[in-house]
Amino acid sequence: MNVVFRVWRQRDPEDPGGFVRYPVDDLAPDTTLLEALDRLNNTLVARGEPPVAFDSDCREGICGACGIVVDGRPHGPLPRTTTCLVPMRAFRDGAIVTLEPFRTGAFPVLRDLVVDRRALDRVMQAGGYVSVRAGSAPEANMLPIARAAVERALDAAECIGCGACVAACPNGSASLFVGAKVSHLARLPQGQPERERRALSLVEAADREGFGACSSHGECEAVCPKGIGLDVIAQLNRDHLLATLARR
Repeated sequence: MNVVFRVWRQRDPEDPGGFVRYPVDDLAPDTTLLEALDRLNNTLVARGEPPVAFDSDCREGICGACGIVVDGRPHGPLPRTTTCLVPMRAFRDGAIVTLEPFRTGAFPVLRDLVVDRRALDRVMQAGGYVSVRAGSAPEANMLPIARAAVERALDAAECIGCGACVAACPNGSASLFVGAKVSHLARLPQGQPERERRALSLVEAADREGFGACSSHGECEAVCPKGIGLDVIAQLNRDHLLATLARR
């Protein structure tokens, strides 16, 4: 199959940037989008042109490194699928496929399709972990946890921090990301000692990084490649409200 990539090219953060069209021919339908970009880059390098910069690492939908807005949708047209796993058969033969970086104020564009997502790391550094002294790993059966609680915690823990939720939100909100990190530990006994402080610290850190407020559009849930639900935002709001009242 043949496609035309309409790619955002930007040399550096100061460059205004713009779209450039590149035809890529004879792609197998099972070729992934990133593999197609690899082929395009091989052609560009052979012609002495700079390759298209984009992020990727595991290419198995696990690490969260990849992230491109494909035809207006973060990660691409397939639900619960990261950019690295999108096959070219998801597009029609002859399609013009538009590739853009995650555009949001908290993620400045560094080059082409690469954005700086360290704001999410700084939110996590504010307290998205368990820091209490817990000793060595206890025997699993010594700390019984209801299966429903475990399943809900694991659902929230699936967040890979890719930032698609932020890119999709009209407010640039990171509430789904923060909610996943807060809910993951709030649903387990190990997360209880720092539960209040964690909710306050992560929300304050997100505000400092310039992420917007949640207004329940639901776009974050729709594009999340791991299917994180809006219930984690409800959990975040409850924990943050209770922590705020307790602090007074």
